[in-house]
Amino acid sequence: MPLTPLDIHNKEFSRRLRGYDEDEVNEFLDQVIKDYEIVIRENKELQNQLLAVQEKLDHFANIEETLSKTIIVAQEAADEVRNNAKKEAQLIIKEAEKNADRIINESLSKSRRVSLEVEELKKQASIYRARFRTLVEAQLELLSQEGWESLEDRASDKEQQREREVREVY
Repeated sequence: MPLTPLDIHNKEFSRRLRGYDEDEVNEFLDQVIKDYEIVIRENKELQNQLLAVQEKLDHFANIEETLSKTIIVAQEAADEVRNNAKKEAQLIIKEAEKNADRIINESLSKSRRVSLEVEELKKQASIYRARFRTLVEAQLELLSQEGWESLEDRASDKEQQREREVREVY
């Protein structure tokens, strides 16, 4: 067990012949007591400071650990958000590609139908023109035949005969 200033102060030395001067020894012991008290006080202050610093160090270590965990959690959350965003982007791209393919296929199909309809209409128009041309040519040929004059003569003969029959009846 370490000495206290009180132990030093109460220490009694035995006396001998030709020993040390008692006053000198007491003065020296008083000085040792004062210095020893100062050292003990400083030691206690340093221990108190050490405890305060240790508490701060523990506090900062806890903060560091908490921050480290928080950073890890934030990093994991960021990674998860990034992965989810990538997955969502891939889904959006796939959906857009499907829609684009569907629109292209519908457009191609519609284009083919319209093309077929145009070809059919061209054929029908060509047939109609040919028939109409044939009809007009036949009518023109009919008009240019001599039979029209005989028809006209016959029509006028019939009219005259009717007129005579009507006169005879009256």
